[in-house]
Amino acid sequence: MSSEASGDASGDASGDANAWASSASSAPISASGLTRRRFLRVSGGVAGAAVVGVGGFELATRSYPQTGTLLRSQIAMPQLFTRPLTVPSVLSPVTTSDGSDTYDLLVRPGVQELVAGHQTEIWGFGGTFPGPTIKATSGRTTAVHVTNELPIPVVTHLHGGVTAPASDGYPTDLLLPLGTSASSAAALSAMPAMPGMPSSAKDPDALTAIGTRTYTYENGQPAATLWYHDHRMGFTAPDVWRGLAGFYLVTDDVEIALPLPTGDRDIPLMITDRSFNAAGSFAYPSVDQTLLETPGVTGSFMSGVLGDVILVNGVAWPYLEVDRARYRLRFLNASNARRYQLALSPQPAGGGALVQIGSDAGLLGAPVAHDAIEIAQAERFDVVVDFSRYRPGDVITLTNGFGTGNTGQVMQFRVGRAASDDTSVPHALAEYQALRRSDAVATRTFSFADENGVWKVNGQEFDPRVFAATARAGTTEVWRFVTDFHHPIHLHAAHFQVLTRNGAAPGAYDAGWKDTVDILPTEEVEVLVRFPQLTGRYVFHCHNLEHEDMAMMANFRLV
Repeated sequence: MSSEASGDASGDASGDANAWASSASSAPISASGLTRRRFLRVSGGVAGAAVVGVGGFELATRSYPQTGTLLRSQIAMPQLFTRPLTVPSVLSPVTTSDGSDTYDLLVRPGVQELVAGHQTEIWGFGGTFPGPTIKATSGRTTAVHVTNELPIPVVTHLHGGVTAPASDGYPTDLLLPLGTSASSAAALSAMPAMPGMPSSAKDPDALTAIGTRTYTYENGQPAATLWYHDHRMGFTAPDVWRGLAGFYLVTDDVEIALPLPTGDRDIPLMITDRSFNAAGSFAYPSVDQTLLETPGVTGSFMSGVLGDVILVNGVAWPYLEVDRARYRLRFLNASNARRYQLALSPQPAGGGALVQIGSDAGLLGAPVAHDAIEIAQAERFDVVVDFSRYRPGDVITLTNGFGTGNTGQVMQFRVGRAASDDTSVPHALAEYQALRRSDAVATRTFSFADENGVWKVNGQEFDPRVFAATARAGTTEVWRFVTDFHHPIHLHAAHFQVLTRNGAAPGAYDAGWKDTVDILPTEEVEVLVRFPQLTGRYVFHCHNLEHEDMAMMANFRLV
């Protein structure tokens, strides 16, 4: 569970929390319900000591806010809501033809003022954090030439993209630094010894490049808020922590025809948590600070690293001045291990301030109004907020119900005067075909659990040479996920719909086509996966990035 406490609290309960987490998760989980009873029995005597802050441990409501350990910053916490929100720049294509656009994207170090008064070296696409936004059109090909000027290998994964294997960002398909010599390439491309893996041999199917690699995205999918990030085997967590992430927004004719907010009122919001050393550099508990040889984190952080500074688009606790009009806010949780419960405070009269219009993989069939939204790592929620429901001069805080102290607040909106607004949220958004269990040609069960300090899938640590499933392209299957603790599960290339949660109906935040599903401790979730017309090797994994780096990942093959 979590050992987070408020930023100004005294004491540290991480030792108790992580000792409890280890003992409670040592046995494999099964779909029989035995693990749930075991979990209740183990937690009953120690829950109060194990979980500090983040809303507590509430079995009755299944409110399990976090899995992870808080890494405290050494800088003084800044005053909240004193710096304006920045919106990532939009990358311009270097060439454009009738059916495709080509981009150059340089991966390099940069320096940014993430926290007021501190200069932080980041690793960024385009040298910024977040990286520049790439805007794509459904059915129109995007080619991205990525050049690596970092001192480490990188792998670029388009999260949510329906992408051919060679461009998907498989974790061993490394792009080595520009100028890497032939003698150095062999050492840099060796497979890192992730905890529990049988060897550190080179993956025989890895696609290694030096300096520059071209990723081709056909964009054969509807409008959606996607994102791209590093996916290097064993080092995804520290690489993303240092800034290797950006938005990738797909549009289509259906979206364009809708009267939704656009332009300056269509705002992507990348929400992350980070911790900082005294000099303002990123703090992160890597076993290997060079990020070249040995994956993993130190001590109690294997459950996940929680930062104590909340950044939105790379700015700590920013504010945004808004008109009294509708805005489209594209929420992305790009944190390593932190979940958020997002809400507006105060709520407008009548509630329902966050009108969800889209999920991970596209627009919903119809809008859904929420007072709050729970968003796990890598999930996206597109919402419309009508700020005309507030008065001029009102100050609205986007809060995090799963945080405490400063982590309980995300950003601020400052409402201005009335403005022209011809937008609306229609009752029907995009055509949505609900899948049925009878559509499935197979049912598979996958357990996600810690065994002897290694996060495993079906009792196996990740090995690029082993496949957990082989499915036929173009078919639909039921995949059943069962967990020990909190694990947000992400499938590459394939989108899905949530079928059941604990044998009942999907949850309040499960609507629409998704690529990541938030699964709470000891839950069982069934999803209907529709595989694309692609063939080759892909992965699925926990998107708690510390869990992923410590072997909680598996292969599936499309044939």
